[in-house]
Amino acid sequence: MSRPRESDLYPPVKSLLESQGFTVKSEIGAADVVALRGNEPPVVVELKTGFSLSLFHQAIARQAVTDDVYVAVPRQSGRRFSRALKDNVALARRLGLGLMTVRLSDGLVELHCDPGPYRPRKSPARRNRLLREFARRSGDPNAGGQTRRGLVTAYRQDALRCAVFLYEAGASRGADVARETGVARATRMMADDHYGWFERIEKGVYGLTETGARAAAEAGRALGS
Repeated sequence: MSRPRESDLYPPVKSLLESQGFTVKSEIGAADVVALRGNEPPVVVELKTGFSLSLFHQAIARQAVTDDVYVAVPRQSGRRFSRALKDNVALARRLGLGLMTVRLSDGLVELHCDPGPYRPRKSPARRNRLLREFARRSGDPNAGGQTRRGLVTAYRQDALRCAVFLYEAGASRGADVARETGVARATRMMADDHYGWFERIEKGVYGLTETGARAAAEAGRALGS
């Protein structure tokens, strides 16, 4: 199958707009598609064979002419495109743009969002999680921009405190670990054993695995032990 061209998108987009009463012409000035209906402001559509930063740059530039600016790309199959579509619809909304996809096999045009002012909906739950993590994390152990792998979270820091205590004191009751380390959820964390550091010796008593002992030895100095 040949690679789609921007010109392949034009007939379906033009047909859709004409069905809504617009007169449509292509390549007017810098705009790929311009549609007019009566005395209404013009509608501009920028065509691209895929999502790109340049597509959104061009669309933003067209907002100097009209508020009614859309971007259009070919519809593809697969999970990767579905994720990209979801992300780019969110971006289009933030930029006040409309977004449509064109299924080239039959010319179906799907409208995913219209142009318009956007006010992001705040999530108090997400904000509270962010603030809790900030407050609980000791120091600033990560390099800004690093990947998620190896990231030091407040949860990991608490687990390390438990591991260091067990490394020095030996197998202990969860309540004692919680009291001595200040990690209130110590027993739950050791039972969950997210990092493979802890092992249950008997009911309520936990010790370290070999992996946990190595992690504790490496962390002891950093935690001031």
